[in-house]
Amino acid sequence: MKKILKAAVLAVSLASSAYADHTVVKVGVVGAYNAQWDTVNEILKKDDIEVKLVKYSDYATPNRALNDGDIDLNAFQHKAFLKNDIERNGYKIESIGDTLITPLCVFNNKDKIKSMDDIKDGDIIAIPSDLTNGGRALKVLESAGLIKVNPDKGYTPTKADITEYVKKIELREAESGILARILPDVSAALINGGNAFTAHLDPSKDSIYQENLDPKVNKAAAQLVNVIVARSEDKDNPVYKKVVDAYHTDAVADTLIEAYKGAFLPAWNGAKHGYKAD
Repeated sequence: MKKILKAAVLAVSLASSAYADHTVVKVGVVGAYNAQWDTVNEILKKDDIEVKLVKYSDYATPNRALNDGDIDLNAFQHKAFLKNDIERNGYKIESIGDTLITPLCVFNNKDKIKSMDDIKDGDIIAIPSDLTNGGRALKVLESAGLIKVNPDKGYTPTKADITEYVKKIELREAESGILARILPDVSAALINGGNAFTAHLDPSKDSIYQENLDPKVNKAAAQLVNVIVARSEDKDNPVYKKVVDAYHTDAVADTLIEAYKGAFLPAWNGAKHGYKAD
């Protein structure tokens, strides 16, 4: 009996030790495009680190959750959005690694228009309601020749900065996550890659216009690279650095290309299939 008890105690002790060595990192994400994190977890198994995704339905919550300590990292936003959110809310968070980039695309209501040339006076175009992506959308519409905006406002103009409606369109602002759902009610909507993928929209087949991410043409392209974000006090956390290192692998680059058919491009320095923003 004593031998059995000792064996049981030893088994519990070993199990507790193994559990103690297992590190869980909670990462906040938005949308259903997360195959790359499965690959990250496969790579992290050797270090006994596991990423657990915490899914949010909007862009406002993940940075607040990270700042408040509810999650360890987040990975849903580009650099321009992060910069604006920090300035507006005073968050003590920062980027610790680049991830991917995706163009903002114009998706058409196929019952109303077939191409950008079909857009006419009175048509309703839906755009993101947040400042950075809304401004980004206005610049895309400007590049498509539908409006003109005040050049002094850079890459984050607002509707008030529109100096001319080349086509007398109506702009309807909505939270990024619901733009695909309201597409039946408008002529077109500007939807980013993540939300488009979640809505089963293929940017290469279903969009009628795409943002130009060539840095020689689009000076803001470098700020449109998505990032992994940590609290500033944790920016040198060795476990989080291992998460970033696992993301920055050829295996993850392959997953991004294969799973999303080119809708997302790896954007870290030296990435296989990589996008270069500068």
